[in-house]
Amino acid sequence: MATKTKKAGIGIHFFANPARFLRFARKIFPWVTIVAVACIVAALVLGLAVVPGDYRQGDAYRIIFVHVPSSWMALMIYVIIALCSAAGFIWRHPLADLVAKSSAPIGACFTFISLVTGSLWGEPMWGTWWVWDARVTSMLVLFFLYLGYIALNSAYDDPTKGARASAILALVGIVNIPIIKFSVDWWNTLHQPATISKFDRPSMDSSMIAPLLLMVVGFIAFYLVVLIIRLRSEIAARRIRNLRLAQVGNQSASS
Repeated sequence: MATKTKKAGIGIHFFANPARFLRFARKIFPWVTIVAVACIVAALVLGLAVVPGDYRQGDAYRIIFVHVPSSWMALMIYVIIALCSAAGFIWRHPLADLVAKSSAPIGACFTFISLVTGSLWGEPMWGTWWVWDARVTSMLVLFFLYLGYIALNSAYDDPTKGARASAILALVGIVNIPIIKFSVDWWNTLHQPATISKFDRPSMDSSMIAPLLLMVVGFIAFYLVVLIIRLRSEIAARRIRNLRLAQVGNQSASS
């Protein structure tokens, strides 16, 4: 058991090495960018111009092709942040903390898009822009968790202390993810049930599945593109900071 744990730790350290990551990111970056652009454009064309309108909601439902994928991304990215935060605690590898830090603003943007598109969709369906619904409220809590993580991570001059403090918040906040997921099942809510479970119902045309899944793939690829860009910047900033600290240390030693 100890041998397996040690091998797992070595593997994680191998793939989390900043130099190896940058080489790997340089190779996949163009391809991920192409996938992101192609899938998002295809999803928008199919969703806005090709698939038929809903027999109840008309064309208002088309916002689903942005709202649902952005909601899924908001949840997925927070889980990634929590996992990276846990990895930072266990293996103390700085790249895990950098992935979490770099992912937080992206996740916050997807959560904001989810809330805005949900309000735009809710007004014609519910007759109001906002309700304190279980799903909507828990998504708002997720948005505040993202903002709190970003603020807490930036509140310390020492990046390590900021990473540790924000990691605690991320790990505590993970309890909100199942609340969001199952809120429509646990409470009486205006929000419709999970979209994926409605694919086999006659009210949803099967042609809607393709643009929805294409947008999900496009958003995942877009997340990876932005994540790679932000990680490159964070790694460079971390190296510059370490060089400056080393220079200050050398100057203090020489004096």
